[in-house]
Amino acid sequence: MLLSKLCCERVKDAPQDAKILSHILLARAGYIKQVANGIYSMTMPCQKMSQKIQAIIREEMDACDGQEVLFPVVMPRELWETSGRYTSIGSEMVRFKDRGNRDMLLGMTHEEAAVHLANHTISSYTQLPMMIYQIQTKFRDEARSRGGLIRVREFTMKDAYSFHTTFEDMEEYYYKIHKAYNRIFHRIGLKNFIDVKSDTGMMGGSVAHEFMLLTDVGEDSIVLCNSCDYRANMEVATSIIDKYTCEDAPLQLVDTKEDKTIEDICKRFNVSEKQTAKAVVFAVKGNPEKVIIAFVRGDLEVNEAKLKKAIKQDVVAYEGGACEDVVCGQIGPIGLSDKITVVIDKSLENTKGMIVGANIPNHHYTGFNINRDLKDPQFYDISKTKAGDKCPICGGELRIENGIEIGNIFQLGTKYTKSMGMTVAGPDGQPFNPIMGCYGIGVGRAIASIAQESNDEKGLIIPISIAPWPVHMCVLRQDDPQVNEKAQALYQLLESNNIATLYDDRNCGAGIKFNDADLMGMPIRIVISPKSLANNSIEIMIRKNRETMNVEYDCALETIKKLMETLMEEYK
Repeated sequence: MLLSKLCCERVKDAPQDAKILSHILLARAGYIKQVANGIYSMTMPCQKMSQKIQAIIREEMDACDGQEVLFPVVMPRELWETSGRYTSIGSEMVRFKDRGNRDMLLGMTHEEAAVHLANHTISSYTQLPMMIYQIQTKFRDEARSRGGLIRVREFTMKDAYSFHTTFEDMEEYYYKIHKAYNRIFHRIGLKNFIDVKSDTGMMGGSVAHEFMLLTDVGEDSIVLCNSCDYRANMEVATSIIDKYTCEDAPLQLVDTKEDKTIEDICKRFNVSEKQTAKAVVFAVKGNPEKVIIAFVRGDLEVNEAKLKKAIKQDVVAYEGGACEDVVCGQIGPIGLSDKITVVIDKSLENTKGMIVGANIPNHHYTGFNINRDLKDPQFYDISKTKAGDKCPICGGELRIENGIEIGNIFQLGTKYTKSMGMTVAGPDGQPFNPIMGCYGIGVGRAIASIAQESNDEKGLIIPISIAPWPVHMCVLRQDDPQVNEKAQALYQLLESNNIATLYDDRNCGAGIKFNDADLMGMPIRIVISPKSLANNSIEIMIRKNRETMNVEYDCALETIKKLMETLMEEYK
């Protein structure tokens, strides 16, 4: 490819809204161009990276007996109503009417389409297990697009769906895909990635794992143990919470004036936050009249994902006014209205001598004993894990790091096959709902993650396994007849040996050419100049470590082949 003809403009300054390094580098290198919020065009270099990532994904999915299919981007309302998700998913789903006034939607995920296809092609357990996958464009109207390709609205994704006769078979296949994902991320050049237990979210199911690239700019919080292999997304992470005990005391109503916060109460009574109970108020999403009050110990925070799982409903922040029984600032577990759903964290189990709100303006209770003062209290794990907490596995110290989600896998069970009425004949001839697994990888996010991890102060360092061109040839003094002749001959020789080469044939200074080569990040750089040819040699540089060598012109092809083989070893 001639760089002078390439539709890919390198720029000195990144877009003003580019705050994350991967966004800055991909934009400056000309790999992406923003069209609208969360919507990008990919230029040829980025598209070639995407195609190579997709090829690796296909190889690994085919090795797992996957069958590549293609589901529609646009689907009818009726299909999603069978699963119940047409109404349960909010504004992130784009809904519209076609010219026949029929309700349609843009696919943001394809469980429904997968079950629809399987339901019309699979009739017997003898056809199972079976996995179908696609690499397809999806659209999700994200409220907070950020970081270039890290969080977008339109994206390319590989999603796969497996169908099984038994849970044991599904679980075995689930971990087979788990291993394949580790191979995929290694082969495309990612290094500092891990898998963690995660929340199933809107996908449903019982078990899920996310693959995370550990990086300071990640928006997910990952809980890791310093002493063992425990790791989990903050949404599902647990820890051993030290029980706080103090002497039992009679329940007393105390006038606390204008004190409302945990900090105010601790100062007034000269107590630790652990001797207080914190109330956090939510409403059920779509039903603001239904109020949920979550209680945790005063030094902890409520984990919304755990709360949602505990009550099996989605929640939003309570905006006030919907329930006159909520006395903000003095909310406590005693005397709450039956209209309110109360959820109590395990951190308050068996506590006594606590200070809690009294549900009376300007008043709190002291001496609260949860087993004495509440009738048959039930406890749930709804608190957020903190750095320094004890590991639930080994008791070691937990730490928290940030990560970017690069892939996810779910054990869906029969959530979709049952709701959508998919059955097949079992060994006994009786119909049953197949058990499903679901597996996704975002291609654009993988590109952003590679850019975020693999770079230096000069630009991108693209792994050779997915590089748009393995070789970037910089020709100095293109107007010199000998230089031009030798450069053209070497370019043709490389291309004829299936070594894709980006040939910088522009009439510009060496500084511009070298800066662009560093910014674009191809693995191997060749420099041909009057000076090198005077010694019948060329200069070759390895981008990732800037190791430079002078090689005889006639040995260039053999040397480059060996370098490519050596560089590829890292990604096998």
